[in-house]
Amino acid sequence: MGILDKNKSKHGLLHRRVGMTLTALVAAVSMAFAPAAMADMQGIDVSNWQCGIDIANTQADFVVVGTTWGTGQVYNNCLVSGVNTDANRMIAQAQESGKKFGLYHYAMGGNPEAEAQFFYRNTSNYWRHGIVALDWEMDDNPAWGNWDWVRRFMNECERLSGGVRPLLYTGPVAGTIPQDIRDRYGLWIAQYANMSPTGYQANPWMIGAYGEAMRQYSGTGVVNTWSPIDLNIFRGDAWQWDLYANPAGGSTPPATPAAPAQPNTPPADTNTGGISHVMQWSETIWGLAVAYNAWPLSAWHTPSGDINRYYVGDVVTYGGGSTAAPASSTGVSKVLQWGDTVWEFATSHGYSVSQCSVPSGNINVYYVGDTVTCR
Repeated sequence: MGILDKNKSKHGLLHRRVGMTLTALVAAVSMAFAPAAMADMQGIDVSNWQCGIDIANTQADFVVVGTTWGTGQVYNNCLVSGVNTDANRMIAQAQESGKKFGLYHYAMGGNPEAEAQFFYRNTSNYWRHGIVALDWEMDDNPAWGNWDWVRRFMNECERLSGGVRPLLYTGPVAGTIPQDIRDRYGLWIAQYANMSPTGYQANPWMIGAYGEAMRQYSGTGVVNTWSPIDLNIFRGDAWQWDLYANPAGGSTPPATPAAPAQPNTPPADTNTGGISHVMQWSETIWGLAVAYNAWPLSAWHTPSGDINRYYVGDVVTYGGGSTAAPASSTGVSKVLQWGDTVWEFATSHGYSVSQCSVPSGNINVYYVGDTVTCR
């Protein structure tokens, strides 16, 4: 399955996406992104200019991947016939490492319905699992300035997907986006204070000036595995990201996270001989080590087996662990529903995750409707 990545624009400032308006999705999302207190997410966007990037080990809450360009007429780096041939790997690494992901299409000003169809045809298996976006820039775009082109592209994406509304990424013209587009689609705005190298910023220059859901605030970012790279801040939590990806998915605000137990009263776990903790929203292993005064970090264990990969609902332990023997030699299966996890299904039947399989072949990559089997 092909996916494409967008080429970097000749204008350094806009070499990625277009601004999106959070007022556009649904009332619940619009309210969620009001400039109130929230746990913003920091992330990157990548394209054919980052072929081979190690996404799994990149410090980021999310990654947006350029997937398609025009209707297939582009060859550049890992772009082949308008498709980013490295995008599948990038997205898989994002999923495997617990990051939210998105994908975007670079507009080349051809027939808007044809470009939307090319985008959807090459990436439809990712829709409703990650955010989708239109990259609307001046370069290589003879339709630049024609907002009706944007409307037609967005409408066709909604028709093809049964209701998913792409985000709109743009920069210099952010203040001229027509109100009807602002009202319906999320904005992703590119606007930089300067071109100086920078790490992640909690409050970048001019953030929120256009009511955007996401701000790309640097094209010269520095992260642990790659630089320079585009840095972005998403003005919301993971569940709000999921609502943009799938408005009908039923994402709801998480309950207030329970504070970790105090160090003098850690919950005992007779199976591990140490601490057992159910991961809540925004918690980290490092934070638990501080709260429980339980060091070193290497003594903590996660279901994935990787101390840097864990998810909400995972039971993490400190000081050892044991795995129950399977309850049945013939195995068990289940069709995954919204909110299910392979780990939860496996452990509830006495299996370890390593004894289970999913259609993707990667136990960390699965979707609603997939059948998981443990034996």
